[in-house]
Amino acid sequence: MTNPVVSRTADRLPVIAWALWDCGATGVNAIVVTFVYSVYLTEQVGAGLPGPTTPASWLGRVLTIAGLFVAFLAPATGVLVNAPHRRRVVLAAFTGAVVALTAAMSFIRADYHYLWPGLALLACTAACSDLATVPYNAMLRQLSTADTSGRVSGFGSAAGYFGSVILLLIVYLGFITGDGDTRGLFSVPNADGQNVRAAVLLAAAWFVLFALPLLLTARNLDDEEDRPPTVRVFGAYRELWTEVKGEWRRDHHVVYYLMASAVFRDGLTGVFSFGAVLGVTVFGVSQANVLLFGVCACVIAAIGAVLGGLIDDRVGSKHVIVGSLSAMVVVGLVLLNLSGVLAFWICGLLLCLFVGPTQSSARTMMMRMSTEGKEGVAFGLYTTTGRAVSFLAPLLFFTFIDVFGSDRAGLGGLMTVLVMGLVAILGVRVPTRSR
Repeated sequence: MTNPVVSRTADRLPVIAWALWDCGATGVNAIVVTFVYSVYLTEQVGAGLPGPTTPASWLGRVLTIAGLFVAFLAPATGVLVNAPHRRRVVLAAFTGAVVALTAAMSFIRADYHYLWPGLALLACTAACSDLATVPYNAMLRQLSTADTSGRVSGFGSAAGYFGSVILLLIVYLGFITGDGDTRGLFSVPNADGQNVRAAVLLAAAWFVLFALPLLLTARNLDDEEDRPPTVRVFGAYRELWTEVKGEWRRDHHVVYYLMASAVFRDGLTGVFSFGAVLGVTVFGVSQANVLLFGVCACVIAAIGAVLGGLIDDRVGSKHVIVGSLSAMVVVGLVLLNLSGVLAFWICGLLLCLFVGPTQSSARTMMMRMSTEGKEGVAFGLYTTTGRAVSFLAPLLFFTFIDVFGSDRAGLGGLMTVLVMGLVAILGVRVPTRSR
């Protein structure tokens, strides 16, 4: 079947607008979920919380609920955005929700009575951000051809990494660094968490700025001549079951790939999630330098995503994924037997170099293996399966530590997840058109 929007791929502006959205979304996730706001909740807002359960434990619980919420709604969202004209509307709705929820975090004061609303805002933001990736990823086919999808996907991933770097640096230098009553170059008061509350407002504005180009121009990608009938929410699950059975009958390997990618993507997440912990506890990196390492890691991963995208279009997504995972396992095993700050920096950045192309090619391979016109379903399942095994890397990380009695062994647990994903992807047969 001929793609009706191939002619649009010649225009770079829609691709740039698409990548800018990732720049804004990833930056917000870095501030809200990973480095700033979540730490503020557990360290300052939750200080003095009565009861046996710690703020960090409550954070884990609400994020688990958010993950289950995403796993339940992602398939239906995928069905609903099968039609290109629905993708912009759904993406705008989730983007607006993320912006509003992030801005509302500025009302959370450093008092444990604010912990529950603060956690609720964080969980809802994380869920909406994940669900927004379903229509966003489904737009990839509208913006690329089989010959350019790898580089377009890599460009989007790179923009996301660079967005995280820039926003993290702005927040760190402008609102966080320093001592005393005021913090950062903007001299924002530190009392009652005012500097963090100002930072989340900046993050919300950041997302608006970088999301608007795509939301304002995505209408031009709609195919007015091919609009399937409207599907309601409950009808979406019935249609989803029909689509899953159809995909299984069409090609079992699509389902196999969803399972394999879920495993190795969770391993990639684990490398980023626990890398800083290992750097401090095992390799002696200071807490301040770990933040600097995080910035460098995002830059290196972005470079890897761009290079991987170019290679992807030449040799195919599966070859890039297999090669990158193999390299990560080798580097991880080398690091497992080394010590010191220098070893962590060198091997850690090498790991990040291969994270970028793996993530980018995983998305491209999903697009290439999906049936044209069914990208929404494919990426809904892609998001859902990723969430379904999100416990795997943390489980093996802490299990290895408990069994071997060493934090260093946790790295072995992460490498085990990557090996499992590598073995699984080797068994996936890729159609000729997916190379």
